[in-house]
Amino acid sequence: MGVGEFDSSVQYDFKVDLGASLSMASTNVLSVPVLVFLLGVISVRLKADLRLPDPVYQATAIYLLFAIGLKGGVALRASEPADVLLPIVVAVALGIVIPIAVFLVLKWVTRLNAIDRGAMAAHYGSTSLVTFTAALVFLDALDVSYEGFMPTLLTVLEIPGIVVGLLLAKRYASTRSRVEDATSRDWVAGDSVSRDWIREVVLGKSVLILFGGLVIGFLTGVQGYEQVEPFFGGLFTGVLALFLLEMGVLAGRRLSDIRTAGPGLIIFAIVFPVFAGTLGIISGYLAGLSMGGAMILGVLCASASYIAAPAAVRLALPEANPGITLTSSLGITFPFNLIVGIPIYYLVAQALESWFL
Repeated sequence: MGVGEFDSSVQYDFKVDLGASLSMASTNVLSVPVLVFLLGVISVRLKADLRLPDPVYQATAIYLLFAIGLKGGVALRASEPADVLLPIVVAVALGIVIPIAVFLVLKWVTRLNAIDRGAMAAHYGSTSLVTFTAALVFLDALDVSYEGFMPTLLTVLEIPGIVVGLLLAKRYASTRSRVEDATSRDWVAGDSVSRDWIREVVLGKSVLILFGGLVIGFLTGVQGYEQVEPFFGGLFTGVLALFLLEMGVLAGRRLSDIRTAGPGLIIFAIVFPVFAGTLGIISGYLAGLSMGGAMILGVLCASASYIAAPAAVRLALPEANPGITLTSSLGITFPFNLIVGIPIYYLVAQALESWFL
């Protein structure tokens, strides 16, 4: 049976074993990275300062980005172009559809203005490196295979989601007042402000390091990676745990803002990722990905950026409220995905597998 075909003679079983589900959930929650994240959250409530020194935080972020890109580039070199092309096309399409859906849904469930909805669309249209990495660790713990070129899709999804979200907000701003809004006029004219945020998205540190790792991994191949594998492979989970300690502290500081965010925004920050994740899983299967690969694409679609997107939004939409976007993406969606979402997306991918594979 081909991908996407439905065989009416087959009875599809969507029942999920409760014991297996609880086991997978405990595997995720009781992993070292997730527990370290929870330690960071708890430390805020105890008024203990566990934040990493800024140079250490920057170093761990660079390490994770480059390590993922490097391994992805090695796997990409070993992949057939025909196997990669369709997933990339699907990822670009998702990077356009998801921020548009965010912009529209938020209009229905919140009172946010179009500028803040555009900023939210940029955050949720982009991806979370750490959520992606935690999903890889989760699948590795379950010994579930996935396509090695998934970091390529991470890079592909990073840019269009941010650009579409900013364009939606800018279009609103220019339509609302072409005379009064100087930022809007400058953007239409293509001045330095516009160039700055485009440069921040396309040539920002996160995208550049990730893309650079992909290129280096592709050029050096397996032999080149073997020389650095003890550092970029063996230490990966430990460095991720340190990074998540910092993320836990930052998320813990945002918990107090959740009460002021409003019920509509809270519901969105939990329910929309599940919708986007399911859409990503289905799209992954239609693109010919394995169950593990479809699950990872679902995680990418369900995640929200709190590194690349805030920097781009700060340049392009200075009037947007960062408290709303960071409270939603980092304070609600990120912990939800890290603790509960990843097992959910795995179960959804597992339940839908018989439809497509």
